[in-house]
Amino acid sequence: MTDRGPLAAVSPLDGRYARYTKPLVPYASERALMRARVEVEVEYLIALADLDATPLTIDADQRADLRALYEEFDDEDANVVKQLETEGYGEYSATNHDVKAIEYFIRLGMPDGLDADHWIHFGLTSEDVNNLAHRLLVKPAAEDVLVPELREIRDTLVEMAHDYADLPMLARTHGQPATPTTFGKEMAVYASRLGQAIARIERAADSLSGKLAGASGTYAAHHAAYPDVDWPAVAESFVDSLGLDHEPLTTQVNPCDDLAVLFDAVRGANNVLLDMDRDMWLYVSDRYLGQRTVEGETGSSTMPHKVNPIDFENSEGNLSKANSDLVFLGDYVTNSRLQRDLSDSTVKRNIGSAFAYSLIAYGKCQNGLAKVVPNEQVMREELDETPEIIGEAVQTILRREGHDDAYEQVKKATRGKDVTIEDFRAMIAELDVSEDVRSELEALTPAGYTGLAAELAEGIDRD
Repeated sequence: MTDRGPLAAVSPLDGRYARYTKPLVPYASERALMRARVEVEVEYLIALADLDATPLTIDADQRADLRALYEEFDDEDANVVKQLETEGYGEYSATNHDVKAIEYFIRLGMPDGLDADHWIHFGLTSEDVNNLAHRLLVKPAAEDVLVPELREIRDTLVEMAHDYADLPMLARTHGQPATPTTFGKEMAVYASRLGQAIARIERAADSLSGKLAGASGTYAAHHAAYPDVDWPAVAESFVDSLGLDHEPLTTQVNPCDDLAVLFDAVRGANNVLLDMDRDMWLYVSDRYLGQRTVEGETGSSTMPHKVNPIDFENSEGNLSKANSDLVFLGDYVTNSRLQRDLSDSTVKRNIGSAFAYSLIAYGKCQNGLAKVVPNEQVMREELDETPEIIGEAVQTILRREGHDDAYEQVKKATRGKDVTIEDFRAMIAELDVSEDVRSELEALTPAGYTGLAAELAEGIDRD
């Protein structure tokens, strides 16, 4: 079988879910990594020309031609790089080295009149290029792909919080009936948590750092060639020019603590959505939420009536897979034997997979939210059937009035019993309280006992 289309893909990311992961292709594909490496090498070559110490001169037209190598990098260019690495191309034999293939690719595209082949990759080790290239991809993947999707989910949750701010709903703590809330307030909780998680991702992405310090992090080759140049300052200026923070002390490898922080931040957002997916699934199961049907969609191969919460289930599964990968990545990339081992190289190629599983989940989560409709009748009926939940309010008001045994009184009347609202009325009628307080107690209802839930839901900001 020679077909390598979506149906022959060994991973669902490029098979079944390819249409969902497409936005990550410019940041997570092999072609994208090649292009980013070309960008680092070209910009470093230009930076060398800007040093007074070097005899290298690159005019404006030549700079534009060099930058076109990565700005116009396409599939044909990527194929050339791959041939340079695996089978050879033109005058070059196969390098069996992906970064060396980039060096030769730039040589092939060197502008007319520029004799600079020997300056490409000057003083660098492959990790100087790779650590910067990866971050040039990871940063926009997080900021321009993941974060916008998360913001869409948050916007939907905020809208639901506002729309259903005063829709009363029985809460459950330990799985048991508890003080009522509103559906809108519960959506506001998730919106608030997700907003904080998004901010953590943005801070982490904005703090990614790069190194450019040579084979052991000592600038040894640079210093040997030009001992009078302040190479740490040159490296800092160059890394800053790429939009990254400079990592001044490293071995051959960037320690990657910055990547671990980003992975953990993405995992934090995923955990918020995991929590919500499971709750929404339970709300559907309890019939608190109905689901809009999709024309032509099948819920079960044998039960025609079924409308399953498949989007929340799919989201849960993909978030769980993403989080497993993110934990693995964060743990692995922050370790390297002595000054360098190469095991992290293949691991880092899976960053895109972790992001892709996250992205699939975000889309499924959004689909699930778009289908659900709160079932007000079911929510109110269940509140009416659990009048014991106003016991908290009764005993708290009695405490306010100085009743030392208020909790015990209500506990004796309600705990472990099937209580009706009439039972409460009878108990209230026998209490030694003023008529104003008695009226206050008699006015309590499960549906009305939601505290400031509506105000909290309405107060969640859209921004």
